[in-house]
Amino acid sequence: KTDPTTSHEAAEAVKDIADRHMALIHQALELNGPMGKDGIAAASQLNPNQVARRLPEMARLGMVKLTGRTVESFSGRKEREWTHL
Repeated sequence: KTDPTTSHEAAEAVKDIADRHMALIHQALELNGPMGKDGIAAASQLNPNQVARRLPEMARLGMVKLTGRTVESFSGRKEREWTHL
């Protein structure tokens, strides 16, 4: 059984969005230096959930890595700091 054309088109659209988000996140880190998820979201104009969803995938792809430090989130909690590679 094969997927209808619309399913393939939808999958491509999602991949395009993910790729665009990853490019925005990488650029934000490149231009601003290491940041937490909230800082990346503000700098990239994405929402924190979009950023949080992409960071582990980007780490697996070798685009970003954790610094080992934490920073304060906008809500005052500690969050992990990321940097671009």
